[in-house]
Amino acid sequence: MNEERKRILEMLSEGKISTEEAEKLLSALSQRSENNQGMVKNEPRYLRVMVEPGVGSKNKDRVNVRIPIKLIRAGLRLASFIPKDAQDKVNEALHEKGIEKDFTKIKPEDIDEILTQINDFTVDVEGKETVKVFCE
Repeated sequence: MNEERKRILEMLSEGKISTEEAEKLLSALSQRSENNQGMVKNEPRYLRVMVEPGVGSKNKDRVNVRIPIKLIRAGLRLASFIPKDAQDKVNEALHEKGIEKDFTKIKPEDIDEILTQINDFTVDVEGKETVKVFCE
């Protein structure tokens, strides 16, 4: 039993607070504890990409990549050192491949939003492979 909960029960037993007051305090304490646990749980530390062979696949290799989120953020910071003309060439190459995104405008702070949207993403590749992307 944690100290705050114990103190509330002691105050109740000593008659310093009523049962209703103790109930309210314990409820507030419980909600605070749940919020703190939720905050820790919602902060992903890794981006995981898994590729599993499907039933119709000749290749039986499995891929399991776990990338630290801190590494992704550091990579974005390092990208700011790439010369402007090289960045333009990368964006042109992406545009030619049909990717209409300027990656030079992605900031490390945007990673959380991107990860939230990409989390629990699964793609079935023509029954040959299944690609899963999620955070943990």
